[in-house]
Amino acid sequence: MSYRYDIRLSGSGGQGLILMGIILAEAIGIYDGKCVAQTQSYGPEARGGSSKAEVVVSDAEIDYPKALKLDLLLAMNQKSCDDYYMDLKPEGILIVDSTFVKQLPTPRAYQIPFTRIAREKLKREMVANIVALGAISKLAPIVSSKAIEAAVLARVPKGTEKLNRDALKAGMTAAQKVKKISFPNTPAGFEDEDT
Repeated sequence: MSYRYDIRLSGSGGQGLILMGIILAEAIGIYDGKCVAQTQSYGPEARGGSSKAEVVVSDAEIDYPKALKLDLLLAMNQKSCDDYYMDLKPEGILIVDSTFVKQLPTPRAYQIPFTRIAREKLKREMVANIVALGAISKLAPIVSSKAIEAAVLARVPKGTEKLNRDALKAGMTAAQKVKKISFPNTPAGFEDEDT
């Protein structure tokens, strides 16, 4: 039986979730060489409506590209946390932007203020999604830090490379500070080689 890892990145329109999904899929597929599928959906409102991007990772060809039972849920706002928490596997990883998510459905959640970090440390709230990608690379056993950095730098607008690299590093640092929960064993081939 092949290995499958389902990820949902969720929040509201304007938080850069679609770009996050594309970058994460490229990091895993192109730079880490795993099988990956990426899908996205968003509400009719451009900004403020619901938005989500899904990434499915496997060691074999993926027959169904949408996330089913989640191994990882990133909630960038309270509504997405409330709406999608029930799709998370019991041993799944919940990561929330504690800038906006105040009511947690479980004590087993990583709370990192991505938007506040972007606003205060980097002076650009728009890179909160990149801060979150940095954290994911340290909290989830699914993508290497090298791959996520390469994928980010290949996607961001010219002239913003330093800002985005700093945002990634800020997310990685924040994740290492909150990493207290030990995760179940990860199947071979899906470890982050630099943790």
